[in-house]
Amino acid sequence: MKIGFGHLAKVCALISVATLASPATATNGYFANGYGGQSKGMAGAGVAVPTGVLGMAQNPATGVKVGNQAGFCLTTFSPNRDVEIAPGGPLTPGTHKSQNDVFFIPCGGANWKLDDRSSLGAFVFANGGMNTEYDTNFLAGLGAGSAPLGVNLEQAFITLNYARKVNDRLSFGIAPILAVQRFKAQGLQAFSGLSVSPGDVTNRGHDWSTGFGVNLGLLYEASPEWTIGAAYRNEIQMSKFSRYKGLFAEGEFDVPAMLTLGAAYTPASAPQWTITGEYQRIFYGNVKSIANPSAPPNGPLGAPNGVGFGWQDIDVWRLAAIWRTSDKLTLRTGVSYSTEFIKNDGDVVINTIAPATPQWHLSAGGTYKIDERWSFTFSYTHAFSNSFSGANPALTGVAQPVKIRMHQHEIATGLSYRW
Repeated sequence: MKIGFGHLAKVCALISVATLASPATATNGYFANGYGGQSKGMAGAGVAVPTGVLGMAQNPATGVKVGNQAGFCLTTFSPNRDVEIAPGGPLTPGTHKSQNDVFFIPCGGANWKLDDRSSLGAFVFANGGMNTEYDTNFLAGLGAGSAPLGVNLEQAFITLNYARKVNDRLSFGIAPILAVQRFKAQGLQAFSGLSVSPGDVTNRGHDWSTGFGVNLGLLYEASPEWTIGAAYRNEIQMSKFSRYKGLFAEGEFDVPAMLTLGAAYTPASAPQWTITGEYQRIFYGNVKSIANPSAPPNGPLGAPNGVGFGWQDIDVWRLAAIWRTSDKLTLRTGVSYSTEFIKNDGDVVINTIAPATPQWHLSAGGTYKIDERWSFTFSYTHAFSNSFSGANPALTGVAQPVKIRMHQHEIATGLSYRW
């Protein structure tokens, strides 16, 4: 079977469009917790162990290990999000649940060996999670607001991946990225009067922006038992959202940088087992539209110092295991924990429109080898319910308590083909 670059380009384009039709999967903040079913079966781990074509999104250097392979996957993502507002202020009291709680997200790509030491791949992956739609506009008491209330942010990354084995132990990878995102806000009329451009805050339909970035990776086989991986994706400068220049700081919503370090251990006495651990840092705090505080606001919406979500950098820790039970079946499991993303309790109110609160993820999955070429991968991830509480008198006039909460279910399936 031959897979041409022209055919793959069409497939990637279709996948990217489909990906932007839905938010992404189980999240740390709004970054996906792993890419592809193999990684997701290990709670997002994959910087020090190859996890197929989509795993190159975590470490481009793994391409030389992936070899000639095409992979296509589908994730069913079910987030459960709600906001609980206490009486005693202008916000509508009660428990408000976001609608649209089941999404289907495709992904895929392919990788080719160029020679014994190098490979070239192309694939599409996504971020998201900032998708809400509340039937009741609980912010309308601040002055105005239509229903429904909510936002929708979707990001797709179209990637080329070059990997090369420098010597018998060290491989490196470089992956140029075209980032495409779209955004829509509804029901935020109450904030229009706080903006430098009141007509560009809400209900402007979908707007698009693009940017270019690069992902760099290293894979070092220190010994037959130990492998060390490292990857860094730079902050991607995105073009401005012209329709929402009155909402985001400077009208921009850049993609934060991300650093991942990890190690994998495969004991010589039990080579069917691999244990891997990872540390990851997501630099949310460097992007003004994400990190600027709302409690108190330092400037008007849309200004460089305008209201943001009050997010800080987060650290993610992962521990996972691989068990090769036979030539046919490989099982995986993992757990991950991320630190809190909200800087202070006062920023909880603005985050009601995007309550990405989970910190703990637990995953399990596996791969079944159908024959010498085809394999089927599956995984399930549960993001445990987590909540944050706070009040923001600067926005509401009084200290009206608000609680945001979310938990998530995710099932990922995929087919891969080797040649």
